[in-house]
Amino acid sequence: MGSRIRELRRARGLTLVQLAADAELSHPFLSQLERGLARPSMVSLERIARALGSSQLELIAAAEQTGEETEVAATVVRSGEGTRGHYAEGEARMLVQGIRRFHPMEFTGANESFGDYFVHDEDEFLHVVEGAVEVDLGPQGVVTVLPGDSLYYGGGTPHRWRSVAPGGFRLFVVKEKPKHL
Repeated sequence: MGSRIRELRRARGLTLVQLAADAELSHPFLSQLERGLARPSMVSLERIARALGSSQLELIAAAEQTGEETEVAATVVRSGEGTRGHYAEGEARMLVQGIRRFHPMEFTGANESFGDYFVHDEDEFLHVVEGAVEVDLGPQGVVTVLPGDSLYYGGGTPHRWRSVAPGGFRLFVVKEKPKHL
């Protein structure tokens, strides 16, 4: 996992000291982590992921993959398969295996209040499968996205979402792979 964190940190143009400050962790700990000499707690992993504009799930899924981008005709991820984990205020499941050009995820949540903003360099696409969400795009405003609606926003756009009504939501989210990975 440490080497993937290093790759993503470098792709973001961050020094070890900058990432440590953004994640509120010590840079000696991050150095050990990147060299495979330490393992992060889930709290530390969440801090690192947010500082990198990513998620625990994406970091865990990336650590499970090795090598170059996989070029194959087709792969299948069956219902119940795919790396799962905490993502923002909900849970997500990766919908591809291997290193790919983009990261499609199924995201479920029920949070009725906004969490922290996510900001990353990659473009992102969101499609509402069930429920309805309000998406706060920072200076671009808040938009309500209903079942069957889609939203696309460019890299660098601060974003966070919440459920419009009790009962939660299910989203299909596609994020570009960081350009330098």
